[in-house]
Amino acid sequence: MKTDDATKSDAATDATALFTVEGHTGVITLNRPRALNALTHPMVLRITEALAAWEQDPAVTQVLLRGAGERGLCAGGDIRAIHDDAKAGGNASIDFWRDEYRLNARIAGYPKPYVALMDGIVMGGGVGLSAHGAVRIVTERSRVAMPETGIGFVPDVGGTHLLARAPGLLGTHLALTGAAVGAADALLCGLADHFVPAGLLPELTADLAGAPVARVLSRHAGHAPPPGELAAHRGWIDHCYAADTVEEIVERLLASGEPAAKETAETILTKSPTSLKVTLEAVRRARELGTLEKVLAQEFRVSSHVLRSPDLIEGIRAQVVDKDRTPRWRPATLPEVDRADVERCFAPLGEGRELTFAPGGTRA
Repeated sequence: MKTDDATKSDAATDATALFTVEGHTGVITLNRPRALNALTHPMVLRITEALAAWEQDPAVTQVLLRGAGERGLCAGGDIRAIHDDAKAGGNASIDFWRDEYRLNARIAGYPKPYVALMDGIVMGGGVGLSAHGAVRIVTERSRVAMPETGIGFVPDVGGTHLLARAPGLLGTHLALTGAAVGAADALLCGLADHFVPAGLLPELTADLAGAPVARVLSRHAGHAPPPGELAAHRGWIDHCYAADTVEEIVERLLASGEPAAKETAETILTKSPTSLKVTLEAVRRARELGTLEKVLAQEFRVSSHVLRSPDLIEGIRAQVVDKDRTPRWRPATLPEVDRADVERCFAPLGEGRELTFAPGGTRA
């Protein structure tokens, strides 16, 4: 494949993403198992290039995305690199997000079946690579999450689009808490389409080399997932998250009398106050924006502004770098985050700096 200038130096030896054609299926394997297949900018560029080539190749009739190892498809972007870039005041993360979000849109609008094996950990950028696909398969090992509020960030990669479309206010619950869900709850929230036991994935993958995904699924996807948790909590979730502000949501959770709601309030209060308020606003705006591309453009604005915030550096430091799990948020409490702080995160970036897309569009 032709190599982008940004990756010429390491393209010949870069094995972080592998591309093969098996029968009529183009196969993408994320190949950083020791890093839970965390996504890098070169990986994004190479996946984009492969999808563009396969789109024009009549011999490739469908695409399969999978992760190397047994721990997960993808744990998200390389947040250590984002931490270092933010600390240095750089723009590498913005360049990465621009290409990543365009890839998310390409996946959503891909003209051939795009099959994602969402086995194991699927978080952040991993959700962006998989949950916009046409065929999304989870297993009993799946743990799907958008955990950004815990590192001082905000759900991106089209995550606010997906969560805004979940039944009731389940998506708002997942966005604020960053909670990971299993197969049944991923299906309930519209983050996945089919359940297949993990032990059957090798056979399913082999079958895809010789048959269309619809025929393969008819043989492998008739199993029931393990029971989920969210359906039983819809009552208090839909009531509590309908409140106008994060503070009122927390108050309702604490007053509901449900032990799970109280635990949820306590979880929310450990997250970045600024991230919580921006996330609530982002999900609510995404609900009104409609198309994925419009939401990705909004997320790009938010991400670009949040990159310069102290909470992103501090959140990654506490969770990933020093691992002391005691972030010192600024501001430290929800009431200290005023409306102007939130609005600034949605402000236009200026001419030539916004995220734009080639004509054609994606599915809604």
